[in-house]
Amino acid sequence: MNKVTISEEDRRLLGLWAADCAERVLPLFEAMAPHDTRPCEAIEVLRAFTRAGKRTGQLRSVAWAAHTAAREVDDPAAAAAARAVCYAAAAPYIHSLATPHQAKHIHGPAIYAARARELSAGDDAGVGDEEVRWAIEHASQAVRELARQMPACEPGRSRLAVLRYQLDAALRR
Repeated sequence: MNKVTISEEDRRLLGLWAADCAERVLPLFEAMAPHDTRPCEAIEVLRAFTRAGKRTGQLRSVAWAAHTAAREVDDPAAAAAARAVCYAAAAPYIHSLATPHQAKHIHGPAIYAARARELSAGDDAGVGDEEVRWAIEHASQAVRELARQMPACEPGRSRLAVLRYQLDAALRR
């Protein structure tokens, strides 16, 4: 198994990009669950990490809380938005092993944001493709380099797998 070279600065830059991706769809969750602040709090804690650079148990806790919020909301687009936040808050916990699971730490915020947009637009794939293009255009060199160090994604049949393959292939260019 290959090792990934990842610095704390890389983790901060990945966290910043992940927060940007997830925050774009956070209003989809908030519209369906206006009193549930868990995903918003997760973004706030992640933003604090990107400034201070210290991973704490709080970051992991808010990621799990956003995951729970995704399970509890009764709307597929809102659930996908909360999952984007969950993956974003978990992104700084990427390990130094090059595995497909670790690659999800990189891809998750963008692909779940894209899926949230699609679901909110009546499963319009064009909207999801646009969201992936936005994520690609806004990925820093550090994010791209991390993606290149991971195993390449294989094409898949599910919509999430298609979005993930599209994102991964573009980040590697």
